[in-house]
Amino acid sequence: MLIGLQVWMKLLVGSMNKRVAIIGAGPSGISALRAFSTARDNGIDVPEIICFERQSDWGGQWKFNWRTGLDENGEPVHSSMYRYLWSNGPKECLEFSDYSFEQHFGKSIPSFPPREILEDYILGRAKKSNFRDWIKFNHSVRMVENQENGDFLLTVEDFNSKKIIKETFDYLIVATGHFSVPNVPEFDGIETFPGRVLHAHDFRSAGEFKGKDLLVVGASYSAEDVGLQCKKYGAKSVTFSFRTAPMDFIWPQGVDERELLTSVNKKTVTFKDGTKKDFDAIILCTGYLHSFPFLPQELRLVTTNRLFSPGLFKGVVWNDNPSLFYIGMQDQWYTFTMFDAEAWYARDVILGNIQLPSKEERTSEMREWDDRENNLEDAYGMIDFQADYIRSLMENTDYPKFDVELSQKEFKAWKKAKEKSIVSYRDQAHSSPVTNKLSPVHHTVWWEAMDDSMESYLKD
Repeated sequence: MLIGLQVWMKLLVGSMNKRVAIIGAGPSGISALRAFSTARDNGIDVPEIICFERQSDWGGQWKFNWRTGLDENGEPVHSSMYRYLWSNGPKECLEFSDYSFEQHFGKSIPSFPPREILEDYILGRAKKSNFRDWIKFNHSVRMVENQENGDFLLTVEDFNSKKIIKETFDYLIVATGHFSVPNVPEFDGIETFPGRVLHAHDFRSAGEFKGKDLLVVGASYSAEDVGLQCKKYGAKSVTFSFRTAPMDFIWPQGVDERELLTSVNKKTVTFKDGTKKDFDAIILCTGYLHSFPFLPQELRLVTTNRLFSPGLFKGVVWNDNPSLFYIGMQDQWYTFTMFDAEAWYARDVILGNIQLPSKEERTSEMREWDDRENNLEDAYGMIDFQADYIRSLMENTDYPKFDVELSQKEFKAWKKAKEKSIVSYRDQAHSSPVTNKLSPVHHTVWWEAMDDSMESYLKD
């Protein structure tokens, strides 16, 4: 009751007297910054916005970093990005509704762009939004304390000045992502393996594994993409090891799937079905952990990678303290589009444009979403789930509308194309839910496209 009263009292105070902290200037944080800058540009008084970004530049995961382990400040490297990454979902289904790919590049482009194209697109909108001066780069949030009056006291390390600073805010938006802290399981005897063992977080180039027999542990998107990348760029063989179920795609020659490994004896790996094989390298594509070490337990999201985030009303508002918001914490189909929808919702709660229902009503709605997710049967149901989730956010805000139904259709067409051919689904064309135009087909089929540069990709 006290927290609810504190939030209500905050809304009575003019926006210009409020302060909002955003942690992270990757895609989720950029969406939050865009939401507030759009309101500002429309003549609305917005709070003071300060975004703390641990890295030296914006872009988050999409900012390629050659480093692994620790960065130049002695901090764990954030980005898991690697060379030769191409989008594994149609760009049309992650397109900003207020800034289309066609608007950015001046023409329609194919549906599955490489990393450099996507980074250029994300940052292109950001640069036009004039909010870079809201970001403090090389600033790492070390601790958040919830004060008795409801404010948040942030302890921040400034790598530029080598000083520790403390600042107080009315609202806090956590937009740090959840693909930077690797989940690294233990396997019996793996310490005897003489070759390279790494998590996908430290994978940087498929060329490193040319001519090698590679074991990829995992059966989700990162495993699928890393394994195929390595085979495409010359790995002798790729074996996927799955825990629950195989991916069951029609793999190219030299790629197979086996049950989970049970032990390692030097180069020889034994699998659950009793088969054995020698390998030169092992890549662990075993997922990531949601990690918020700077938050106290009562504010910390504890979840796995799922469509509904427990504890978050509308997937955004911390139910026990509605002055705290999280963006981009779900398992993701829509990515950028969803981040925007969440950011607009968080912004409008802070600006007082959205009056939250009672905690009891919020909890009841959250149970409904939780129950629905638990009863989903397949990926097609997951697509519909997240599409409906985005609709539920957009109906409360002025986020520019796009054809959500078309995006569902394109996602499902993409899924069927993958089931038909895992190496050629990127050669298909999809329609934009923003412009309703069908994208062109890329000039080179993905399996043969070795040059992922922007210059090569944008050639007609």
